[in-house]
Amino acid sequence: MNLSRMRRSLLTLLSAGLALGLAGPMHAQERFVTIGTGGVTGVYYPTGQNICRLMNRDQASHGIRCNAESTGGSVFNLNAIRQKEMNLGVAQSDWQYHAYHGSDRFSDVGPHESLRAVFSLHPEPFTVLVRPDSGITRFEDIKGKRVNVGNPGSGQRGTVERLMEVYGWRMSDFALASELPSREQGQALCDNRIDVVLFTVGHPSAAIQEPIATCGARIVPVEGEIIDTLVSETPYYFHATIPAGMYPGQDANVRTFGVGATLVSSTDTSEEAVYHLVKAVFENFDTFKGMHPAFGVLEKETMVSQGLSAPMHEGARRYFREAGLLSD
Repeated sequence: MNLSRMRRSLLTLLSAGLALGLAGPMHAQERFVTIGTGGVTGVYYPTGQNICRLMNRDQASHGIRCNAESTGGSVFNLNAIRQKEMNLGVAQSDWQYHAYHGSDRFSDVGPHESLRAVFSLHPEPFTVLVRPDSGITRFEDIKGKRVNVGNPGSGQRGTVERLMEVYGWRMSDFALASELPSREQGQALCDNRIDVVLFTVGHPSAAIQEPIATCGARIVPVEGEIIDTLVSETPYYFHATIPAGMYPGQDANVRTFGVGATLVSSTDTSEEAVYHLVKAVFENFDTFKGMHPAFGVLEKETMVSQGLSAPMHEGARRYFREAGLLSD
């Protein structure tokens, strides 16, 4: 057999092998699932990493490899799922709502009717972190200051824009409206390049801890009549508290409002893949809760219901029924 004929024979055998590999219950791309997270200093990134770590423990039995990638955050993840570039993503409860209904930032592309909820995660208070010499003692004081509003495409930025809308503010009302990603904003605060960080994040967070420890940054409250009205009129916002003692020098509770982190997917991701992912988390629940301080407040029953405005993925529903967490 000459060399070219040998190569053709090898290619034929390889193609046949691949075809056999794809003939199973899931397509090849579903043997590898990707979770979009957020910046590496936030809570989304370790959330995705820890979910994948648990899922990958049983890879030998289900044959699915899970990988978590750092991304621009909630809105980025929701768009990537819509465009079939990722299987799952961590997203704020408000942006899950808007993506499914085609409202707010998703009004141009319309409803994402194939978006599916998997489960909810930790609460995410809206956090206002300021320089100690800024003179800022409440949220309203940030007007006219140098403010990091977050990178475009992040849930952080979306929440900031919603809050500015109810206050009647524009970006031009700030001396500077920077768009730094979460991994850079703490250093910028301590370097005196900005006065304020606006961040929607689970606590405790390294992105908050570091500037507090390094340059004495402070967390200020976000409360009052405007916030009360916003919470009462919006199904995915709720009053929240950052407990005293969460960070060095924080001697009192800080009142604010917030959303919840959720895990979402779409009907493009197989029932089998989502089932095994959910099973990995919920059957190792105590281990999962111990993987990050923000997970300590999680309860199984709440994770099945809170902040889920898209229909539940059939893979998640299948596991929750088996586990007695859903009756329908």
